[in-house]
Amino acid sequence: MSTNHIITETRGHVLLMGFNRPEKRNAFTLDMYYDLARAYGELNQNKNLRCGLLYAVGDHFSAGLDLPQWGPIFESGKWVPLEDGMIDPFGVDEDKRCMKPMVMACQGICYTIGFELMLAADVRIATKDLRLAQLEVKRAIFPLAGGTVRMYQEIGWGNAMRYILTGDEMSGPEAYRLGLVQELVEPGQQFDRALEMAEKIAKAAPMAVQAALASARRARVHGAKAALSSLNEEILPLMISKDAQEGLQAFLERREPNFTGE
Repeated sequence: MSTNHIITETRGHVLLMGFNRPEKRNAFTLDMYYDLARAYGELNQNKNLRCGLLYAVGDHFSAGLDLPQWGPIFESGKWVPLEDGMIDPFGVDEDKRCMKPMVMACQGICYTIGFELMLAADVRIATKDLRLAQLEVKRAIFPLAGGTVRMYQEIGWGNAMRYILTGDEMSGPEAYRLGLVQELVEPGQQFDRALEMAEKIAKAAPMAVQAALASARRARVHGAKAALSSLNEEILPLMISKDAQEGLQAFLERREPNFTGE
């Protein structure tokens, strides 16, 4: 499927989702939000899809929200309503997040909503010219899509407040030093490296990948005790799966496994 400002493509078991409004530095419109939510919903429910890759066309990931469109949403005091089958790409409702991993490739300017999409992603590949900023306080608002919660979880309270409360930019090398991004690459290489990472994730047993992701998220949201107490229960469906049998057989035969997600 394809829309004007969000383009999607399937490559093997990976769903590619791209911002395609480079002439406006990929400023994020309401239509883009709905299209992206629709793509996340497709990733979540399509059994053939195992990983998502979020990227942007052009020199910049996103200059942030298209504020004239989003102002009335903020004034309403309610988040954007979603139709059946859509999933909020920011994952603010932890009980309704996409259950499959998301890799993000970002470059150039990545402000506000772009930064929060990064924080909601699971693995991040960035260019050395990356310019991150949660500059909402300079617009008399504050991050509304998870930034106030997830940034300090990622880089610690003081580091997060230093950027959230000032709206200052963070460079690519600094984001890498703090652990916000997992790899830095030269501009133009971010998509290929992110796709390589997404395909590696998609090659692993999908039920195991999703269970591992769910366990890690449970630990982050509900604490280590809650996650640890459910490990034995959560491993049972995996142990009786066809993929578990395939994994063992591939090990014994010294070959690459061919997982089907069953």
